Amino acid sequence: MGSVLVTNIGELVTNSPELGDESVMGRLYDAALVSVDGVVSWVGSAHDAPACDDVIDCEGAAVVPGFVDSHTHLVFAGSRGDEFAARMAGERYDGGGIARTVAATRAASDDELRRASLARLAELQRSGVTTVEIKSGYDLTVSGEARLLRLARDMTVETTFLGAHSVPAEYRHDRDGYVSLVAGEMLREASAYARWADVFCDEGAFSVEEARHILTASRDLQLGLRLHGNQLADSGGVGLAVELGAASVDHCTYVSDHDIEALAGSDTVATLLPTAELCTRSPFPNARRFLDAGVTLALATDCNPGTSYVTNAPLVVQLAVTLMNFTVDEAIWAFTAGGARALRRDDIGGLAIGQRADAVVLAGPHSVDVAYKASSQPLRAVLRENALLAL
Repeated sequence: MGSVLVTNIGELVTNSPELGDESVMGRLYDAALVSVDGVVSWVGSAHDAPACDDVIDCEGAAVVPGFVDSHTHLVFAGSRGDEFAARMAGERYDGGGIARTVAATRAASDDELRRASLARLAELQRSGVTTVEIKSGYDLTVSGEARLLRLARDMTVETTFLGAHSVPAEYRHDRDGYVSLVAGEMLREASAYARWADVFCDEGAFSVEEARHILTASRDLQLGLRLHGNQLADSGGVGLAVELGAASVDHCTYVSDHDIEALAGSDTVATLLPTAELCTRSPFPNARRFLDAGVTLALATDCNPGTSYVTNAPLVVQLAVTLMNFTVDEAIWAFTAGGARALRRDDIGGLAIGQRADAVVLAGPHSVDVAYKASSQPLRAVLRENALLAL
């Protein structure tokens, strides 16, 4: 791919304290970076930039790392817009609508699922997402979960087995049988296509003991662990995630002080999903509780058909700032470096030497515009693998 000089950057956010202003954001002004074969090889003043094969002139615009979306459910069929309308009219979300998506997804062909999923992925990429995690969980059969993960693997290496998303109708009278299936044959079949395993551990979903059983079996097969926890109630999911050393526990809508303390003393990232709270009319977690205690936070879209049909990354940042008490810098960091930590990756989430040159070129000179102008068009281009996607 050769070398590319990205220059005339008004404000460059690197997320590396060793660079620029030595803050956690690693800011430089009047800056440039060099990407060689898609990896950052040099960062500094635009006046000192070396010659390269190609040049991208940012014309004074701000540049931030590409967003790392560490929680999505992109592979599905069907619509649940009527559920959204019902919630807006006052109904409470209880997780029951997953069965409708399961029926639609089972009925869809590979080509139908691939086309729809790639369209959603393209929308995320146009909004600045350069790395995405994708979960299964909308088929809930042995061959079907493997199929969803096989399709997801064509889009990302960050694939997650979520057979424990809901108990399907055919097992409504044999819950223990379904848990055994998920932790046994389904997991073995799916593990060929998955890097991670996840469980929806919450009120009305899977219990702490069921989740522990499934995640322990997943760890035995060398899968990394993630967890949906405490979205609907203070369910014990956060504590389980810390106990098992999960990379991330996601949602964290209802958390106790004990949960916060446990997270702060662990390597488990708490991933907050503001558009899920928005679309379910749930309370927004207060990020200050987590941040002031020293918890590492990530942000993600939770793109899914029932509770967060969102492919707009700047909207996530804006909601985090306006409704969750993040500062703008904290929200940008959480959706870049925080997302990388939730995936246990150090090659993404920043723009320091040796990291992937995945970057977002804003439409203006200030990084605050990601949140400030989220409802307009804050982005001008996305750089990934030395290819520039103009918006």
